[in-house]
Amino acid sequence: MSDNDFQNDHYILYIYTPLCGTCALARSMLEKIESVHQEHIFYEMNASLHPEFMQGYKVESVPCLLFKQDNKVKEKVYAFHSIPNIYSYLMQYKPDLFSVSD
Repeated sequence: MSDNDFQNDHYILYIYTPLCGTCALARSMLEKIESVHQEHIFYEMNASLHPEFMQGYKVESVPCLLFKQDNKVKEKVYAFHSIPNIYSYLMQYKPDLFSVSD
């Protein structure tokens, strides 16, 4: 994710650190979701490289899934639990994934 992307008013950001085992498990869940939908859904950010962002958005730990809508952080999820749990957030913040096209 580039600095310009941080200016977007709507995104889902996966925040991790490279040596975090829980982050690797969370990332595999997100990759499975993207694979099913065959599209890029989540931006990724290495927390170690962006301390100002972490402090500015008050990110408490990793892994973190940060939902930004209408230029505001709507929610930060720290416990991924399962793919169905992540889908519950996607239904709220990215409902177009579930629309049926003709």
